Amino acid sequence: MLLKLLFCVLGKVELHGKLLEVEHSVPKRQRSCKLQIRNIPPHMQWEVLDSMLAQYGTVESCEQVNTDTETAVVNVRYAAKDQARLVMEKLNGYMMENYALKVSYIPDETAAPEGPGVGGRRGFNARGPPRSGSPGMGARPKVQSDIPLRVLVPTQFVGAIIGKEGATIRNITKQTHSKIDIHRKENAGAAEKPITIHSTPEGCSKACTTIMEIMQKEALDTKFTEEIPLKILAHNNFVGRLIGKEGRNLKKIEQDTGTKITISPLQDLTLYNPERTITVKGSIEACSRAEEEVMKKVREAYESDMAAMNLQSNLIPGLNLNALGLFPSGTPGMGPSMSNFPPSGAHGGCSSFGQGQPESETVHLFIPALAVGAIIGKQGQHIKQLSHFAGASIKIAPAEGMDAKQRMVIIVGPPEAQFKAQCRIFGKLKEENFFGPKEEVKLEAHIKVPSFAAGRVIGKGGKTVNELQNLTCAEVVVPRDQTPDENDQVIVKISGHFFACQLAQRKIQEILAQVRRQQQQQLKPQPGGQPPMPRRK
Repeated sequence: MLLKLLFCVLGKVELHGKLLEVEHSVPKRQRSCKLQIRNIPPHMQWEVLDSMLAQYGTVESCEQVNTDTETAVVNVRYAAKDQARLVMEKLNGYMMENYALKVSYIPDETAAPEGPGVGGRRGFNARGPPRSGSPGMGARPKVQSDIPLRVLVPTQFVGAIIGKEGATIRNITKQTHSKIDIHRKENAGAAEKPITIHSTPEGCSKACTTIMEIMQKEALDTKFTEEIPLKILAHNNFVGRLIGKEGRNLKKIEQDTGTKITISPLQDLTLYNPERTITVKGSIEACSRAEEEVMKKVREAYESDMAAMNLQSNLIPGLNLNALGLFPSGTPGMGPSMSNFPPSGAHGGCSSFGQGQPESETVHLFIPALAVGAIIGKQGQHIKQLSHFAGASIKIAPAEGMDAKQRMVIIVGPPEAQFKAQCRIFGKLKEENFFGPKEEVKLEAHIKVPSFAAGRVIGKGGKTVNELQNLTCAEVVVPRDQTPDENDQVIVKISGHFFACQLAQRKIQEILAQVRRQQQQQLKPQPGGQPPMPRRK
């Protein structure tokens, strides 16, 4: 009885020289799908923990709880109670890296994600930043919420960066509150290996500086006499804005930091490697300042693109923007590889635009004549890669004359292929500085519609086309007095920035689909009579 009383009052008691600890059990009726797991090794990677938890069922959420202990604590929610019960049975007391895991139920009435602690247990308040790259570290970036810093380091210095039994890299992650992945197995035999650093901008910079200092010390110890520049990897989508018009942004960074900066040529890019190498030469202090400025520009470009994408994505229903590869994704630590996209002709994701396999569309996009070389690339490599990536046929029509200021790009493919191809072309023109740093890329696109459907696009008294322009912010024109071509089609001209053009194209295609459906209804045989002939409008 005394022992039971001590348990109830203190929660701990010494018995036969051993310290026993007890927690109040959760009644069966209050047991939920939610668990708290404590005493997680501080440097354990989230991927390992997530993989272990997934063995027992469907994990709906896993949130880190801030504590003042060295080990980490997470609150986990499973899809079913029996899955949570299985975790209690299997993982409570399970040894991981010399740490015994402690698992307990979170009763239903106290399971709110931001609620107060359970039973007054220390550290149970769900406060502070979200999960980190490893359980004991700082904020873990959300998916696509921030760009990690990626650097290339000479292979001979990788061992020094990791340290004996990983001690050095663990110390860096702890000091900088970051998650650091060293991709040792990539490109076997390569002279350089990539390192990905996930953290706040300040944490990334601090970790980068520490890595440079370790390499410099190792170089001195091993009598390595060659200069060790800082090499930053950045997705090609953002490099044009980093460079700036006539190279102004890059020149300013060089002048402000006292460094020399060069960027790898476009010819080095491939479909599976969309990154450019930014080489920074100077002292460690100067390179650190340059890294801050370079990544500031890259992050600004990324955030600008994401804001524009998120603003407009809801206007193109069903389009899977995450699967398009328009933002960093082709490298470790940046989401799925671009190689995951279906090859040309296998448009697995396109059915989201409608029922069944979407129809192929033809769009004529007009670009500055001077930009043709950039779109084609050396020996046609860029346009081939773009065609493969988008799953579309992309050809550049011959110039209409010696002094032609524009060239027509003919893009043939279903809606998602059109989106991907046109987005990359708009982006390429921006990167190659055919438009100013604060100037939006605005192009003209032509699509052909059946002549009898042109009136539907215009609407009575121009009502439909005016509504279309107000909705999309694109200029939409159906030139009057057009002579239909041999296929009885006329041109609709669409001008504007990328999202405006895309939305206008989609809306016009919706009108055409409606016209086709009505046509099919009219062509159905009528009982006791001949099928009516379609009207020309």
